[in-house]
Amino acid sequence: MTQSLKGKRVAFLVTDGFERVELTAPREALEQAGARTLIAAARAGKVIAWNHTTPADRLHVDRTFDTLQIEDCDALVLPGGVVNADNIRLDEMAQELVRDAARANKPIAAICHGSWLLISADLVKGKTLTSWPSLRDDLQNAGATWVDRPVVVDGQLITSRKPADLPAFSQALIDMLGGKAEHVSAA
Repeated sequence: MTQSLKGKRVAFLVTDGFERVELTAPREALEQAGARTLIAAARAGKVIAWNHTTPADRLHVDRTFDTLQIEDCDALVLPGGVVNADNIRLDEMAQELVRDAARANKPIAAICHGSWLLISADLVKGKTLTSWPSLRDDLQNAGATWVDRPVVVDGQLITSRKPADLPAFSQALIDMLGGKAEHVSAA
């Protein structure tokens, strides 16, 4: 992951209960490639990361959803975690941020349960995506084609299944930000 992303800015949208490694691993890969990252949440202060079902550390919130402007970001990352994903999908400001990113044709990368926000923002119809297997029915019911692959790129959407897929997920995002991604790797 040596590609230079100097000058690129990536926002991670989360609430309490996000899967820690699904933020920290891509964040580290992006920063090593030269990107600047920030954490955005519904409220200022700190958000609680989880390791599966156990609360872990607290991470500083850099921006709130209402102060984050999509023009200030080159991409969005949607970490999973069941608690996080179930809560963030109901947040209208988070929904609008992903819609704004989609309208601006900016990369939106969702891992594991992070795709729930894409469903609630009505961004999956006609797309080919992957996710944690339990989201298959939800994605299909929303009009997406679900496939079981480590990472899928369809237009500006990048999706992945689980923490074991994080290296491929991170590389796909780095490639897209660096202009080296295939537009559709889902077929």
